[in-house]
Amino acid sequence: MQILRAPVGGLLRHVADLGEGLADRGHAVALVTGGPATPAEARHLAALERHFSLGIHTVPLPRVFSLADLLAPKRISRLANSLDIDVLHGHGAKGGFHARLAARNRAWPVFYTPHGGVLHYSPKSISGKVFFALERAQVQGTEKIIFESEFARTAFAKVIADPKERGTVIYNGLRKHEFNPVVSAGEFTFGFVGELRKLKGLDVLLDALHRIGETGDMPTLVVAGDGPDRLEFEARARGGNVPKSAVFCGFQPAMKIFERADCIIVPSRKESLPYIVLEAAAAGKPMIATRTGGIAEIFGPTEATLVEPGHVGALAAEMERWLNTPDALIAEAEIRREHVRKTFALSTMVDAIKALYGEALSLR
Repeated sequence: MQILRAPVGGLLRHVADLGEGLADRGHAVALVTGGPATPAEARHLAALERHFSLGIHTVPLPRVFSLADLLAPKRISRLANSLDIDVLHGHGAKGGFHARLAARNRAWPVFYTPHGGVLHYSPKSISGKVFFALERAQVQGTEKIIFESEFARTAFAKVIADPKERGTVIYNGLRKHEFNPVVSAGEFTFGFVGELRKLKGLDVLLDALHRIGETGDMPTLVVAGDGPDRLEFEARARGGNVPKSAVFCGFQPAMKIFERADCIIVPSRKESLPYIVLEAAAAGKPMIATRTGGIAEIFGPTEATLVEPGHVGALAAEMERWLNTPDALIAEAEIRREHVRKTFALSTMVDAIKALYGEALSLR
């Protein structure tokens, strides 16, 4: 049983890929989510049903702690009993929290993949202190904590607890067809794909775009995605005199943006191991990204080109490098594509996680 709160973004992509891979290897899989918040999310979940033969189930898992959190573990436990589940695997802070509480009443082996989640909180904030304490208390009850990057494992050990032998790193993976090169039609100079919230750094990108336009022609930017800060970002684009250069197109598949934009930009303040960086690298797209989370592990031999998060000047300078010397970034993109091909394969990810499940069950 795979458990997560919100069926969105890279976290859902990971769970969907894992569920499909396990199903292809003959396993019956259930998916538990906090429920879709939008019609688009509902359609996405419906498209995944064929890979989850034990069903897609909704258990209220609110973003902010509430009464529903007191009821969720028992509901998950009852559901797992009724489906004769062998393994529980929680994803993200809420999914991991409730998976481990649900397993306390049974001898299920329980796994946890943080996906960044709780690591995005400041250790100095009240919320951070509370969530870190909860995480710390649950380490010993977890069969394995599966990190998507070495960065995530190191950060977890630093601010929460060293999982020691309970921790392992298994990279997210891509399908073979995702390594086909994608050539841009040249409609836009730059492309952004992601959730429209401050954490993803689109405000920094808009400011960098404005800075470039002050001294020369304004490059064009296509923005794909939606989120809580969309209206603020659109207002920022208008205020920075870039409304004609920045086009907000809502949710779009990443590949569509790869086809429309020459260079992909990932200006995130914080990340875990973002799929958009993996996908762009596999497609051979020139890319500008920040040094946060596991992005350096994806960039591999080209990591020296990463810029500091939140630094408008550094981002603008790297964007101007693309405008002035595109051949250099194209060459870096090909080096990065080969690195990702060797390191981030979906079959490797699924087989490694499946092996951990099997090992845990063999000891019961």
